[in-house]
Amino acid sequence: MYVAPAVVVEAQRLFWAFLREHLRQDGIPGVPETLDEDSAPHDAWLNPRLLLAQTCGFPFVKHLRGRVRLVATPVYQAPGCQGPTMCSVIVVREEGAPPSLAACAGLAVAINERGSNSGYNLLRAAVAPHAGGNPFFSSVTETGGHLASMEAVRAGKADLAAIDCITYDLLRRHAPGRLEGLSILTQTPAGPNLPFITRLSASDGEVASIRNALKAAVATPELAEARAILGLTDVVVLEESAYDLLLQHERTATDAGYPDLP
Repeated sequence: MYVAPAVVVEAQRLFWAFLREHLRQDGIPGVPETLDEDSAPHDAWLNPRLLLAQTCGFPFVKHLRGRVRLVATPVYQAPGCQGPTMCSVIVVREEGAPPSLAACAGLAVAINERGSNSGYNLLRAAVAPHAGGNPFFSSVTETGGHLASMEAVRAGKADLAAIDCITYDLLRRHAPGRLEGLSILTQTPAGPNLPFITRLSASDGEVASIRNALKAAVATPELAEARAILGLTDVVVLEESAYDLLLQHERTATDAGYPDLP
């Protein structure tokens, strides 16, 4: 799910190369040589041949649970992360930035997509206490991605956007020019990081092999530089119920009379 900037893409490829060899040595059949970087994520998640993918937590808990197997949850070192949890940062233009989230009433917001946890669900949870059950934003622009949402804010096509804190930190460290003119207004509530999944038909042995490969990848000195680029420090195995917190954020906003943006 983290594929920008280019240095991150290369680190992901190195990470996969290690996993590939580990899985092949463990006797897992059909392990591909390279990552599929072209398939749409929503198509890949339910592909009956899926070996390993990363998904957004909100689609996982809303649509994928019971249709895929949860493998593990990554742990990232980034501002806004604590253990296997993350939040979104709400970004605005530095010039003329509003003093608070409450002061953003009547402004225009950019979101990546309505099914997103970081760009939509966590933003809704943050806004609901200020909305009073009424429309809060003047307009909602769906951009298709976090990078596009930030660019919309930079260009004045929107006034704010909620950005996955890991995405923001990758840009801060590796492509700071992409953040020029933007500042963080506040953070959203938190939830579990984006999980790794495999197909529902995967056996217990295959899931164990993938988990072992991931654990080896976060421990080997061979990948120290790649892990540092990604900000990846560990993987943990959570119960699926840990992701119910994301549904709770949705329910809390709905109960406050704010089931949807704007």
